[in-house]
Amino acid sequence: MRFGLIIPHRHSYVLPSTFSPSCFCVNFFPQNHNNNLNLPFPGKGKISCCSKSEVLKSDLMEPKAEALVVNKSRTLYSPIDPYSTGNLKVSDVHTLYFEQSGKPDGHPVVFLHGGPGGGTSPNNRRFFDPEFYRIILFDQRGAGKSTPHACLEENTTWDLVNDIEKLREHLKIPEWQVFGGSWGSTLALAYSQSHPDKVTGLVLRGIFLLRKKEIDWFYEGGAAAIYPDAWEEFRDLIPENERGSLVDAYHKRLDSDDMETRYAAARAWTKWEMATAYLLPNNDNIQKAEDDKFSLAFARIENHYFVNKGFFPSDSYLLDNVDKIRHIKTTIVQGRYDVCCPMMSAWDLHKAWPEAELKIVDDAGHSANEPGIAAELVAANEKMKALMG
Repeated sequence: MRFGLIIPHRHSYVLPSTFSPSCFCVNFFPQNHNNNLNLPFPGKGKISCCSKSEVLKSDLMEPKAEALVVNKSRTLYSPIDPYSTGNLKVSDVHTLYFEQSGKPDGHPVVFLHGGPGGGTSPNNRRFFDPEFYRIILFDQRGAGKSTPHACLEENTTWDLVNDIEKLREHLKIPEWQVFGGSWGSTLALAYSQSHPDKVTGLVLRGIFLLRKKEIDWFYEGGAAAIYPDAWEEFRDLIPENERGSLVDAYHKRLDSDDMETRYAAARAWTKWEMATAYLLPNNDNIQKAEDDKFSLAFARIENHYFVNKGFFPSDSYLLDNVDKIRHIKTTIVQGRYDVCCPMMSAWDLHKAWPEAELKIVDDAGHSANEPGIAAELVAANEKMKALMG
């Protein structure tokens, strides 16, 4: 027997006679989730846990002949090239790089990258069905191909929220789906709470609410309990008498007038995050820290946002404003062993917003490229396709 994700079409589906409930990992939107699917069983919860990525990547059910099968393997789509690229001037200082791929008249989805400062990559296009979605990627201020590089001037959360709206208007898109992971989930929440009428659905991964306890966990010693070897290299760049706040100590160096001091701090900051992003260390990911152009933008912009507490008026701002987006169909994908953005944040968000479906991947860490995480992100987008017709 093989398992797979199907979307019912007119009629129901049947479970195979050898079906084992203990293997059933996919949880659809429950009956009270304001959806258009008529599923034969409602399910009482909104949380799904899967312990094996192999199950996520295989077929889930045996459909009847009339069922519409959608990306049964839940694997990433094949690589594609953009059909258009451009640059959008959003202020006297900043110009953003953006690109479009997939179906030009398809349902628009905007991808919000992590960091802040991480930039986009070609692999980001592969979470979306190019025959259904009009896929929009852009590099946030100072990141990737946007200019000026690694610039902190006029670079706040609210500048980025405004940039997303300027890009939507520039592309003449009435409304769109929003997809974001890590810092991208932070920005997706801030944007959707500011413009709830422009968002058709949310897919969020590796929830980061930019609260003090989250920053302290990762940058002030909490995660060191799991990665003491990688932590020592990050910590030891800073003299003992400045270790009362490593975020502040790094800020001083990342803003130094001496470029080599900046680069050394940027490499150390970036390597710490890259070393902890996967459940199993990924050497290719760690090597990104040696790219001075990437690491400078990544470290400087991240640190700038963290020193300024995300430019939010309160520590719990995103949780306090969930009511503004409670109606938006949302899937949250979270690796149980995410060290960068620990599961406590996804859990807190789900408790404040039980209407949002929480998918917990039990054998994954932080990265969207881990098999179980990628499979759930693809499945979430497939579900959004069905809800949007």
